Amino acid sequence: MAVRVRNYSEKVQSAKNVAFAGMADVADGTGGWQPASTVARSSLHLLPLNLSLFIARRYMAAQKGGFSSFIIRLAIVATSLSVAVMIMALAVVSGFKEAISDKLFSFMGHVQVRTYNQTGAENIGFSEPIYADPELKKQLQGLEHVQNVAPFIIRPAIAQANSLLEGVQLKGVDNSYRFGEGIKSEGAISFSDSDYSKDIVLSRTMANRMNVKQGDTVQVNFFTGGDMPVRIRRLRVAGLYHSGMEEMDKTYALCDIRLLQRIAGWTADSINGFQLTLDNATQANDVAANIHFNLIEPPMAVYTTVETVQFIFDWLAFQGVNSTVLIIIMTIVAVINLGAALLILIVDRAPMIGLLKALGMPYDSMRNIFLGISGIVAGLGILFGNILALGMCFLQLNYGIIKLPEASYYMQYAPIKVIWWQVLAVDAGTLVLCVFCMWLPTLYIRRVQPARVLQFR
Repeated sequence: MAVRVRNYSEKVQSAKNVAFAGMADVADGTGGWQPASTVARSSLHLLPLNLSLFIARRYMAAQKGGFSSFIIRLAIVATSLSVAVMIMALAVVSGFKEAISDKLFSFMGHVQVRTYNQTGAENIGFSEPIYADPELKKQLQGLEHVQNVAPFIIRPAIAQANSLLEGVQLKGVDNSYRFGEGIKSEGAISFSDSDYSKDIVLSRTMANRMNVKQGDTVQVNFFTGGDMPVRIRRLRVAGLYHSGMEEMDKTYALCDIRLLQRIAGWTADSINGFQLTLDNATQANDVAANIHFNLIEPPMAVYTTVETVQFIFDWLAFQGVNSTVLIIIMTIVAVINLGAALLILIVDRAPMIGLLKALGMPYDSMRNIFLGISGIVAGLGILFGNILALGMCFLQLNYGIIKLPEASYYMQYAPIKVIWWQVLAVDAGTLVLCVFCMWLPTLYIRRVQPARVLQFR
């Protein structure tokens, strides 16, 4: 006679009766009796919920002490640390790339239009001038994503103060030039309509090496060749800037573009090139291609800042490789820790596995119990790992806990940039990979024999 179960509570109680009754017969509710194994199979199949997940959740909730509880907590901690390290590694590398790029783009712009140079470098102090065509500047300003177009001239010189000499690349700019957010600055050049300004903006590094401060005067020596090989100008230090990038801080200074035009003997419409600042750095190649094919002709050429200082961006790309290797290592650590913990739990719960086999539960359902446990452990580890990583990122952003040697890393504090899709990718990837890789430890379930583990003493 078929078993009749009226509602959910009776189904659950029926399953409990089977679990506690072992191999005894169970009343079927109609006055008859059914073998325990028959009732067990019926009860397990009639439960209107995922029995494997139900057992996994009950098992996790019941862990309040003992060896199994310690193993589970250890697996959660290991997963949390692995996830936290992965998220923080991505945040630091992303922040590092953005901070360095912002410094370069703030000083050099994203795209430069200037005379052709085989190396692409910005060291163009003695190159032939180009015509500062107002129509070309208007066309450049009208391009999509272009925020600002500023003419510039670069000229080598020697700055002298307090009997100290410093080689410098003077960058002549007009009143349209602005430092970006990536560079800290104080003071600025005072431009006038009548004549060139006698102001200069030095880097803090250069000012410290010459023992000058804002408001002091420095002598600048220009080498022009010809009848007057050296031309001297005394300029007032109107401002200071600090990028943190040694190559930039020890090399460049700013002055009025008209001063360099006068020193070089150029006309007012002669420049070295135009510097373009974009609203999106990722559009630099598209803007450069548009300019190259549609707006300029030889000997003019267009370069992106990435091409100009390729070695720095190659170094940044290498940092991304380091973070990828670290993520792979942390993922392997998380999977191994969780796999070892799951295998220990399976061995520890061998009597439960034997009982479920004796009650007729199929292998797939028993495997899903432990996959559910591994999923819960991985989920808790991911949750706590996110809390730990985002908390550390918050502290670093607000208090600068992790400091760096500026001479080596171009900044005083480790930069942080949390990209949320990266966080979600780490979370989803860790969860899926951990659960998927747990199939191998669950194969041990097949080796559990009820006759050996269910021995009454």
